[in-house]
Amino acid sequence: MTTVDPPTADGQRLKEFVASELERARARSLALTTDVLDDHELTMQHSALMSPLVWDLAHVGNFEELWLLRAAAGIEPMRPEIDSLYDAFEHPRAERPSLPLLSPGESAAYLGLVRRKVLDSLDTLPLDPARPLLAAGFVYGMVVQHEHQHDETMLATHQLRRGPRAVADADPPAPASPGPVPAEVLVAAGEFPMGTSTDPWAYDNERPVHPVGLPAFWIDTTPVAVGAYRAFVEGGAYDDPRWWSPGGWEWRCRSGRRTPAFWLRDGQSWARRRFGVVEPLPDDEPVQHVCWYEAEAYARWAGRRLPTEAEWEKAASWDPEAGAKRRFPWGDSPPTPERANLGQRRHRPAPVGSFPAGASAVGALQMLGDVWEWTSTDFAGHPGFCTFPYAEYSEVFFGTAYKVLRGGSWATDPLVCRNTFRNWDYPVRRQIFAGFRTARDA
Repeated sequence: MTTVDPPTADGQRLKEFVASELERARARSLALTTDVLDDHELTMQHSALMSPLVWDLAHVGNFEELWLLRAAAGIEPMRPEIDSLYDAFEHPRAERPSLPLLSPGESAAYLGLVRRKVLDSLDTLPLDPARPLLAAGFVYGMVVQHEHQHDETMLATHQLRRGPRAVADADPPAPASPGPVPAEVLVAAGEFPMGTSTDPWAYDNERPVHPVGLPAFWIDTTPVAVGAYRAFVEGGAYDDPRWWSPGGWEWRCRSGRRTPAFWLRDGQSWARRRFGVVEPLPDDEPVQHVCWYEAEAYARWAGRRLPTEAEWEKAASWDPEAGAKRRFPWGDSPPTPERANLGQRRHRPAPVGSFPAGASAVGALQMLGDVWEWTSTDFAGHPGFCTFPYAEYSEVFFGTAYKVLRGGSWATDPLVCRNTFRNWDYPVRRQIFAGFRTARDA
């Protein structure tokens, strides 16, 4: 897996790192679009929930031009007339197919031209520590992470599209625990530092670091497995309002859903559709494609609750013996294939109990990778939050409409995944690669 630490002390090495990461992200984008799909597949809308893939492709190029050429290097706009087409706030996903978008060929040419100009400007642009946008190459890290996030979104589109599989199915075996793991682990009461003030490429919503005191709690050692969730389904919980919040029950009745997305039942057998292929439902994997309402209802049915965002981060990051915070559950060294299921190495979650080398200090497993994990917390800024460099990344989403997810998924690139990274979405969203773990008071 990639290193996740930009070499900030050496300007030339930092520029080489930036160039390498820009190219790595672009190779992933093309492998999900022009390398595997024809123009018709790229321009059609596979689901009203998602953009046409060609929109995502040109959007990452336009974002790169806006920030790395115009904002950072002061270069005049190349295609100002397309800015509004690729403004995610100006045009919701449902209406993007009707816009005069660049064709796949035009998009690829635009991306190539932007990238050539970016690499040329990188050679001569001083990464001035006095300019917050350029210090430690922050704006380049922002653009690389943005493209990786869209690559994960494009994988969700691939999951929703009908037709033959278009992404290669890598499935190397995952390192498993040598024996049974406890159902839950205890996190002791006390204060810990939440957020970060030191990670050079962290987003504004991860900052600043601030003390949070928590009472003791128990949290699941692993994400909730398919088999455990199947018992919830087969026990009739989708038809029992006792387990659902008022908003969740309203969603259940309005949507008519009675299983996670992509589950199929044939008599007594269960299957799922994954990237166009129907396969047996694996009881030992973390459940995914569940919305927040489903996760909340399962937790209540199990006599538990969803963890708060602060509880999740403490269980993932706090080392009580050392009295110190870890950047990743296992420590401060970068993710490796032995520690976490990240970076699209597999196109599915690994079995629960995998990656013992990736355990947190309290013994929780798979807290990074496999599935995004819903928390009970509404998305808001940390105390002392300051918008940087633009409000549309975080601040405009603050409020009760969005719930926080943590931990990344198998589709999340390691460069984007750390203990402090925060994701958020509507509580009805199921196309994302999301699951959950539960908690209880000690």
